[in-house]
Amino acid sequence: MSEKNLILGQTLGFAADPFHAPIDEATLFERRGAVLVEAGRIAATGPADDLRAAHPEAAVCDMGDALICAGFIDAHAHYPQTAIIASWGKRLIDWLNSYTFPEETRFGDAAYAAKIAARYFDLVLASGTTTTCSYCTIHPESVDAYFTEAKRRGLRALGGKTCMNRNAPDGLRDDVQSGYDDSKRLLQRWHGVDRLSYAITPRFAPTSTPDQLAALGALWAEFPDCPMQTHLSEQTDEIAWVTELFPDARDYLDTYEAHGLVGPGALFGHAIHLTSRERARLRQADASLIHCPTSNTFIGSGLFDMPGLMAEGQRVGLATDTGGGSSFSMLRTMAAAYEVAQLRGTALHPAQLIWLATAGSARALRLDDRIGNLAPGIEADLVALDLASTPAIAQRAARAETIWEALFATIMMGDDRAIRQVWIGGAPICAQ
Repeated sequence: MSEKNLILGQTLGFAADPFHAPIDEATLFERRGAVLVEAGRIAATGPADDLRAAHPEAAVCDMGDALICAGFIDAHAHYPQTAIIASWGKRLIDWLNSYTFPEETRFGDAAYAAKIAARYFDLVLASGTTTTCSYCTIHPESVDAYFTEAKRRGLRALGGKTCMNRNAPDGLRDDVQSGYDDSKRLLQRWHGVDRLSYAITPRFAPTSTPDQLAALGALWAEFPDCPMQTHLSEQTDEIAWVTELFPDARDYLDTYEAHGLVGPGALFGHAIHLTSRERARLRQADASLIHCPTSNTFIGSGLFDMPGLMAEGQRVGLATDTGGGSSFSMLRTMAAAYEVAQLRGTALHPAQLIWLATAGSARALRLDDRIGNLAPGIEADLVALDLASTPAIAQRAARAETIWEALFATIMMGDDRAIRQVWIGGAPICAQ
């Protein structure tokens, strides 16, 4: 018989999407709840007294008033940009040329890639993030470093070799054949190993020729169970550049659609300035849109239409987009998502924000049957949030009349000090 562990605290899970169901029907909150973990998965959830009585043999970890929820899921990141996060003063294209590309040239060095991968996972785990979906660089060494470190820690992780065969510096370009061959070899090496998933990764249309996009579309057709990640409609000057590079395309999305890169499992980062045709096609294809609010404000990209896209029934996840994003923390990312939505005239509910960072991102990655919720059968990647982690948060939480008021203070003002504990597959890995 496998060991049973019972984690006690306030617990929060989801029965439905709080964007499309009333909050009290969508959420499962226990003021004094418990999560039963067995063999790395959640075996049961419910009132603490009930689960303690039903499982007296279980080892108990009592987190007091901490809020236990699914670990955060970062659906779009660039781990090779860890060292250049918070670089000053550029918009997208200049930012890539000034900061990103010079740093990414270093990732052909396997030792350097391994060092940054270890640092990256240290940082995100300390912020309560238990699953990441990352772009690597064109170098196979960068992919091996990312997955090797994730596997060592027992993490669920997604990532892939970034493919670029034009409009990039020497040392950061592959070609059509090598991009395909390297991607396929890495996919066959890593996809499905332990908790790892390979993502086919054209960086974005301007850095790939039509032939490269077609080759990667063919690769995705060969391995349709893999996700495909890229960028879409991040900035208006980027869209103008795409129009020049692809004069026959109907719009930005068509540069991917024409080459077999639109469909279920597609992950489109940013997706801010979408046409009505693009929105309709994305919904029809059941592709995922990944909201990167700290990046969108930091680089001056624009305001994601969360209210409108959710009303359309789009599949939406949440992400830091480090290092274009200015924080490794999904708490800070939730706060930025709230602020962006306010600028578009909608106040997102705390339940919607925490859903986006957990179950919503899991759904966007098509992993909601495995991660992102407190429910039986789900992998026990969990976080315990201290809802009084700083004097400012504590004094606000003391006045809270509901769990949502208390949680909202931590979402808006919390940082890594709010992370009391993280569990990966039911094993604690980060205690404060």
